[in-house]
Amino acid sequence: MTGKTVGIISLKGGVGKTTAVANLGASLAKDFHKKVLVIDANFSAPNLALHLGLVNPELTLHDVLLDRVQAHQAIYEHAEGFHLMPAAYLSKKVNPFKLKNKIEHLKSIYDIILIDSSPNLNDEILATMIASDELLVVSSPDYPTLSTTLRAIKLAKERKTPITGLILNKVYNKGFELSIHDIEEAAGVPVLSVIPHDIRVPESVAHTNPVALHKPLADSSIEFRKLAGSIVGESYRDPRFFSRIKDLFSKDVPKDAINRTLIQR
Repeated sequence: MTGKTVGIISLKGGVGKTTAVANLGASLAKDFHKKVLVIDANFSAPNLALHLGLVNPELTLHDVLLDRVQAHQAIYEHAEGFHLMPAAYLSKKVNPFKLKNKIEHLKSIYDIILIDSSPNLNDEILATMIASDELLVVSSPDYPTLSTTLRAIKLAKERKTPITGLILNKVYNKGFELSIHDIEEAAGVPVLSVIPHDIRVPESVAHTNPVALHKPLADSSIEFRKLAGSIVGESYRDPRFFSRIKDLFSKDVPKDAINRTLIQR
């Protein structure tokens, strides 16, 4: 049985793409006991390793693409059991389109490979699309970000890489934000997760530890766990007492929860 490669993309910096990769990787390994590899394919401005506390890796994806080492030599293990292939902060220019061939065989080792892409419309994001079996698109609920999200979706469809859904990040749940209905109608793609704005997320970045590990009961952590489960066709039940009580008396099921259930089937 082979694993699958999921590319995490956006066409706007600062929406939380790298944060999503780090937290989904951590949750898939810790909560769902999957063999997970996260790859930093943002060749021009990599920072996934910094999110995970790896400051100065000796070997990187750049070395793999330059044919200096084999892919397994540039993989590092995180304390929580998932693996990381970082990119180099300073290196020679590489051919990003070699990415797929260099990592394809790793699907026989890992259940899930998550790729953190470049946030720019360039060969780097195209390489992620080509190397991925499916894509998740990170956005925030505002018009400027939605406009770039629509461009990313159009580009993915042109490359014929399936888009599983949208991750709405940094959501304040205010009336001035775009609704899930409006975003899905414009994008033609389901919203799978709504990650609330949470000060503990930048706090976790400062501690170089994903919020799913740093503050496991935070609202943002719970939502990342729910999304991680849907990627592998499993459910995650919120363990918090008051959340369970709220669910018992709530008549409305959130749209993102419905969408996750549908893709699990």
